[in-house]
Amino acid sequence: MLASSLKLRPIIRQVRGETPEALTQILDDGVNLAVWQRHLPVHVADFGTLLLSLGEPLAESLSLELANEDSEPNLQGLASGFSDLEGYEGFIADISWLVSAFACLLGAKRIGLRLRVLDKAMCPRFHVDHVPVRLITTFAGIGSQWLREGVMDRRQLGKTDAEPLDDSKIQQVACGEVALLKGEKWHGNEGFGLIHRSPQLAPGERRLILTLDWLS
Repeated sequence: MLASSLKLRPIIRQVRGETPEALTQILDDGVNLAVWQRHLPVHVADFGTLLLSLGEPLAESLSLELANEDSEPNLQGLASGFSDLEGYEGFIADISWLVSAFACLLGAKRIGLRLRVLDKAMCPRFHVDHVPVRLITTFAGIGSQWLREGVMDRRQLGKTDAEPLDDSKIQQVACGEVALLKGEKWHGNEGFGLIHRSPQLAPGERRLILTLDWLS
C-alpha cells in the first residue's frame, strides 16, 4: 500500500526542438535539459566572430531587476567597449530578447547575466550546477558539453579518471543553440542536475558565451 501511494520519479531526459517553444519543456518533470536548435542571425554571428578576432578580453556581469514580464531589461553599458563594431546593436537586441524570454518562462524577477570571452575551459570537469536553472548560449566558438543520464556515476563527479573516455558518449550544444540546464536547486530535480562541462579549447581558440541565472 505504501509503495502504491508514492509518486514515481519520472525518467530523466533531454529534449531538443527547432523553435523557441522547445525551451518550455524545461518546466516538465524529468527534463533536465531543453535545447532550442537555433541558427544565429547572420549579423549576430558576424559580430561574435569579429569581436573574437580582436583578441580583447571581455568579462561582464549584471544583476537585472524586472518589475514584470513586460519589462525591458536594462542592458545599458553591456559590452560597451565593442559598441563601435558593426552588428553591436543587433547583438544587444538578441541578448535582450533572450533575457525577456527567460524571465517570461520562469516568472523571474531578478536575473544574473554574465557575458564572457573565454580562452580556456572555465569548468573543465563534468559537474552539476547548484542553481534552479541556467541558460547557456555560445555566440562564437564551440558550445558546452553534457552527458546523458547514466553515462557517468554521479558520485564520481569532479574526478577526472571517472569521466567518459569515449567521445561518442559526450554530447555538445552547437554554437548559436540556446540551452536551459536544470540544476540541483530546482524543486523535484534534486540529485538530477544536468551533468555538463566547458569544452577544452585549443591554443589560440576562444569562445563568446552568455549565461543567465534565475536569482528570484
